[in-house]
Amino acid sequence: MKKFVLATALTLAGAGVASADPVAGVWKTQPGESGGYLHVTIAPCGEALCGTIAKAIDENGAAVADYEHAGKRMLWDMKADGGGAYSDGKIWAPDSDKTYRSSMNLSGDTLKVTGHVAVFKRSQNWKRLK
Repeated sequence: MKKFVLATALTLAGAGVASADPVAGVWKTQPGESGGYLHVTIAPCGEALCGTIAKAIDENGAAVADYEHAGKRMLWDMKADGGGAYSDGKIWAPDSDKTYRSSMNLSGDTLKVTGHVAVFKRSQNWKRLK
């Protein structure tokens, strides 16, 4: 009986951890200077959230088959604060090849992603694809 109770408790605890965070999914970044943009997949990684570049889209809307950063982690260590707010993360900007402190705010199907350097901020509004 003790084994059954322990197994049930572990199963229920695992179900809570496995439940998807509201920000999990595929996101379209804002277009860059060239007009191209990225698809970024955000998913749990450990106790935080990470975002990986799924693919790049050029200014004509075509997938860039040989995009050098496909599969590279772009966001990591992002922690949910509640109410659609996320903080304590890092973001790598492919256009500058720099890493910044980062935060995010979710509102419906829009995710405001902000990189922080000292008192300066750079933000983008990403749109949910999936």
